[in-house]
Amino acid sequence: MRAFLPAALTLLAHKISASASAAYRPRFGVGVTDWRVMALLAAEPWIAPARIAATTGLDKAAVSRTLRNLVATGLVEARTEPSRRRGVLALTARGLALHDELVEAAQVRQSQLLRGFSAAEREALQGFVDRMLSAVVEM
Repeated sequence: MRAFLPAALTLLAHKISASASAAYRPRFGVGVTDWRVMALLAAEPWIAPARIAATTGLDKAAVSRTLRNLVATGLVEARTEPSRRRGVLALTARGLALHDELVEAAQVRQSQLLRGFSAAEREALQGFVDRMLSAVVEM
């Protein structure tokens, strides 16, 4: 696995996501997919589902299921804008409050994940990730 970096990164990302869902679902009632959608809606309220899918990298079916659940639980509000053919979504006040709690929990998890790294190593790691993301876009 070490010889093929993309496989190792995929495994790492999967393990981080799975452990996040395992931590968030019992405590907050949402999993990592819900959290990703909520984080985007906090940053960009009143956006269309297609924008959510494109920005998060989630497939449209996953976004649709997630939004349906978040609307049903009162965390997200949907409305139709006259200038658009499709609806747009935003977090409700309850959704924003939960988002803020999740941000704190995510920051704690990130600190735990990076606790063995010096400040310089954290900076270098972020630079490596940024460069790899740019390379993927160029491919």
